[in-house]
Amino acid sequence: MTSREIRSGFIDFFKSRGHTYVPSAPVVPIGDPTLLFTNAGMNQFKDIFLDIKTPAFTRAVNSQKCIRVSGKHNDLEEVGPSNRHHTFFEMLGNWSFGDYYKLEAIRWAWELFTEVWKLPKDRLYATVYLEDDEAEGCWRSETDIDPARITRHGKKDNFWEMGDVGPCGPCSEIHYDLGADSCDMKGREHICEVNGACGRYVELWNLVFIQYHRDEKGRVSELPAKHVDTGAGLERIAAVLQGGMSNYDSDLFQPLIGKIVELSGVEYAGSIPHRVIADHLRALTFAIADGALPSNEGRGYVLRRILRRASRFGHEIGLKQPFIYKLAPVLTDLMGDVYPEIRERHQHIALTIKSEEEGFTATLERGLDIFRSLIERLDAYGERVMPGEDAFKLYDTYGFPLDLTELMAREKGYSVDVEGFQRAMTLQKERARAGGKFAVNAGSEVPWRIVNDIGNAPPEEWQDFIGYEYEDFDTIVVKFRELPEYFEVVVKDTPIYAEAGGQVGDTGTITTADGEKYDIQDSYYDEAGHRILKAAGDFQSFAKAVRENSKVHISVDSARRIAIQRNHTATHLLHYSLRKILGEHVRQAGSLVHPDYLRFDYTHYQKPGAGLLNEIELMVNRLIMGNSPVSSEITTFEDARKKGAMALFGEKYDEKVRMISVGDISRELCGGTHTALSGDIGYFRIVSETGVSAGIRRIEAVTGEKALSAVLEEHNTVEHFRVTLHSFGSDVREKLDKFVQEKRELEKEAERLRRSGGGVNFAEFLNRAVVVNGKRIVSKRVEAADMNALKDLGDGLRDKLVSGIGFLGAEIGGKASLVCVVTDDLIELGIKAGDLVKGAAVSIGGGGGGKPHLATAGAKSSAKLDTALEAAAKLAEEALQ
Repeated sequence: MTSREIRSGFIDFFKSRGHTYVPSAPVVPIGDPTLLFTNAGMNQFKDIFLDIKTPAFTRAVNSQKCIRVSGKHNDLEEVGPSNRHHTFFEMLGNWSFGDYYKLEAIRWAWELFTEVWKLPKDRLYATVYLEDDEAEGCWRSETDIDPARITRHGKKDNFWEMGDVGPCGPCSEIHYDLGADSCDMKGREHICEVNGACGRYVELWNLVFIQYHRDEKGRVSELPAKHVDTGAGLERIAAVLQGGMSNYDSDLFQPLIGKIVELSGVEYAGSIPHRVIADHLRALTFAIADGALPSNEGRGYVLRRILRRASRFGHEIGLKQPFIYKLAPVLTDLMGDVYPEIRERHQHIALTIKSEEEGFTATLERGLDIFRSLIERLDAYGERVMPGEDAFKLYDTYGFPLDLTELMAREKGYSVDVEGFQRAMTLQKERARAGGKFAVNAGSEVPWRIVNDIGNAPPEEWQDFIGYEYEDFDTIVVKFRELPEYFEVVVKDTPIYAEAGGQVGDTGTITTADGEKYDIQDSYYDEAGHRILKAAGDFQSFAKAVRENSKVHISVDSARRIAIQRNHTATHLLHYSLRKILGEHVRQAGSLVHPDYLRFDYTHYQKPGAGLLNEIELMVNRLIMGNSPVSSEITTFEDARKKGAMALFGEKYDEKVRMISVGDISRELCGGTHTALSGDIGYFRIVSETGVSAGIRRIEAVTGEKALSAVLEEHNTVEHFRVTLHSFGSDVREKLDKFVQEKRELEKEAERLRRSGGGVNFAEFLNRAVVVNGKRIVSKRVEAADMNALKDLGDGLRDKLVSGIGFLGAEIGGKASLVCVVTDDLIELGIKAGDLVKGAAVSIGGGGGGKPHLATAGAKSSAKLDTALEAAAKLAEEALQ
């Protein structure tokens, strides 16, 4: 039975029993910043278990893509040596939300395993929680399993908890006996048993019964609605049904391993490098397809660690050049029909992996050399622990993640001082902070003057942003305080937008009851979530005017707000256009919406050419000319996602979200301010496109009048070239290209002349050379722009000498410079340019040195340059006597 048949068979089995099929959530969670990666099938149903959300169905089934490489669920170190642990795997699961419970879950699991998939009953075991009489009773009443194969276990193995506080409950697992030959602890004292230490018994399916809630004091109470959450590992089931002793023997891995064998020329035979590379390629592919990218922080660094671990294992089997990206098409063929996202983004995936590999390959070999020398040093001193400082050097200089260094050290029988590594890391961060220019909140210790009691309550209870509807508004001052160069004010409701989501804060004015106006220079949030107005003016006058429940009038700088709105709506249209033209893999990686310009960071593996940038700009302007209405809607996060709204990875969204739509074109979750119509943007112009980091590009653009100004400036530049090149037709580009080409050719010719000696007459030098014992001596003063040019002349002279010694001197920047050259036949006799030039330099109070065939010297003054050349000639004569 193929893995495809197993996956579809599982889903169809439960669909026929009233379950709704729910597609796999992305491995990069959206709306849940507590998770780096989706690591279990239940992640997307977490809010149902927490009683935050009411489910649209009571029964569900799916196959969930999972990655476990961090936190509590971290299988990274097990990958390779273990037959059944992976960074990426598929979790087949069925769920009941307050519907059926233990009886049906156990009966159906047994039915699928034994009647549909025909697993031998005498090799299956069931485990239940120590105190779960109900579950054991179900196994006895609903299945024909041998009661002797039902075993009870404690909390470690058979009790599930979402966290220290929250839903929890017992679980029942189904294990499969692979046979005595699969025991990997032979020769060591142990007992082959379910939940034991060896690999004989493999867990295939875990049935979790969520029936309790644990509170902050550790007390457990019954839940009013009980749920079922099951998880069955597809890789393990495929291995068993296909007769393999390891997951890597299944059809989910064998095509990948076959390609690795082809690339490396090294047979598999169960080797760890083949396993690690195949596994890690799967994790990289699905993570990148779902929007993650290698980087130096968060989930991006996890991906970087995975890739570098695979790269290093590739090195072990002779794959020393980038190769992982070559495996991606194999996985696409294998799983692209089931998960079309990896097929749709296959080019992006392969190029992202290749780019990352190229970056690491450059330092891997050198890093491995350093690692080997560190091990040799430890061995020489009889030590078994690598100092943390050394491990940190491998990380900081050569890009070796700590866990990779630990792995390599373990393979050699050593360990790493992890605490020392962390200390070195901390020291570097402190140095970076000390050397940087980090802003300090000057007001962090300055107390607030509270003039309204609501100021003591959380801001979400009393402060609202009403700037979507109003630009002028009367409100109440809640608190304020004076800082060295400005003062801060917190009001109840405000039309001033506080910096958030990449959009800068509004400016404007605040007018007190006595008619005095104060400039609002900025607006931002503090750590508690207050919207703070940064104000300028006479603080004492403001303080006198503001009393308890004092009203003030807030006015937004309307012209500035309009400019910001143009750029923000344009940012949404740019995002849409990038995805349409470059591909659906493009996602926002950061943005800045400023009144003068917009900056948009996006995921893409290479620089778009001028033609693509023109297409992108043209599409944005067509969308602007379409003059579509820009609307906002408060809806649920789930509903917005169903409508196709873009959300940012790593952002935490409330159950209710604000969705901005530009006609039927662009939909994004956004709290910023926007134009009423796309046509209000006026015009859009890209002014630059650059790379930010691996896989991240940046576009800066302008809109409205600033976009027109940019076009006029470009037009003026072109006109300048027309006049300068005497080109008044349409051939200015052709003439400019010709001019640039001619310039390059002239520069090449100048370089050729410089290297060949330019105006230096070597033939004349040789005719006037002093000859000693058949060897020529040349000592001449020349003109040279710099020392490199003088050395090039020396090389040219050496080629002409055939057999002899040459000295050339030049005044460069007011200083004396010498170059000495010696032909190979004289070097064999022990005559070296370095020795000769040092002797010549003494006469001018300088020093020098170099290689046997060419050496240089210099002195601060050029006054005695001719004297030095004469002394050099005498030294050469003495050397040839």
